[in-house]
Amino acid sequence: MSCPNCFTGSVLEGKPTGVISDIDGAYFASGPSSDGNTGRKRAIILLTDAFGLKLQNSKILADQFAQHLKCDVWVPDFFAGKPPVTVEQMRSLPDRSGVKFGLWDVLVFIARVLPSAPSLLITNRSSVVDGRTVSFVKKLQERNKYDNIGAIGYCFGGGIAARVGATTALFNSIVLVHPSPPTDDHLNAIKVPTAWSMPEEDMGGISPTRLEEIRRLYATRKGKDTYVDYEIKVYKGLAHGFGARPNFAYPDVKEGFEKAFQQAVDWFNRTIPETPQQ
Repeated sequence: MSCPNCFTGSVLEGKPTGVISDIDGAYFASGPSSDGNTGRKRAIILLTDAFGLKLQNSKILADQFAQHLKCDVWVPDFFAGKPPVTVEQMRSLPDRSGVKFGLWDVLVFIARVLPSAPSLLITNRSSVVDGRTVSFVKKLQERNKYDNIGAIGYCFGGGIAARVGATTALFNSIVLVHPSPPTDDHLNAIKVPTAWSMPEEDMGGISPTRLEEIRRLYATRKGKDTYVDYEIKVYKGLAHGFGARPNFAYPDVKEGFEKAFQQAVDWFNRTIPETPQQ
């Protein structure tokens, strides 16, 4: 559920340009349109890490996706205003592989994660945040009626994307960025194209061995009715959190973040391409 890197990272520079909507307090970034029409045929749901909307990174990411994909991007507040991890808990440590944790580091991590435990395990347990996400998307579709919805989930939000993708038909394409580990049952139940952006070292998340198991799981579905398009990319030298809270002081982290962002843009453009307004 949580690892030391879930509580580390950096704040992205810039000022969010979107707005807080009247749909469950979600953040909304509207993409540019050649005809000036705010209507869209597709939309992206960005599911945040454990910092939620309190950390501006998700809002800035939403703004950037809206610009690059030229579509609406929504960031639901599935923590209902009370994310389990606060910005004050975050430490600006390198998002790089090879960082070793000694006994003192483990003790510090435990001290930092304990205040968040009740929220992670009770207030914002999986059934609760999944339910809030499903409710939000249904309300959004009642109002806007998008033809296609893509979901991109980071860390905690990646787990939500996988579970909701497995148990509903709300998403037409999914991107998982160093997600909370999904089960085999969830992965087998997802019936839409799914891309993965993974670090070389995902402490407390998905190990290289587990990632190979996931690759084999997808491979066994080739040639069958259950097959779905998939893509798994591993970014060398990086650690958990690089896609959501990158430390740009390190060129390799900045490069990995930008490549993972572009991977998501390319994936959505390929699997749920924008279609002209009728």
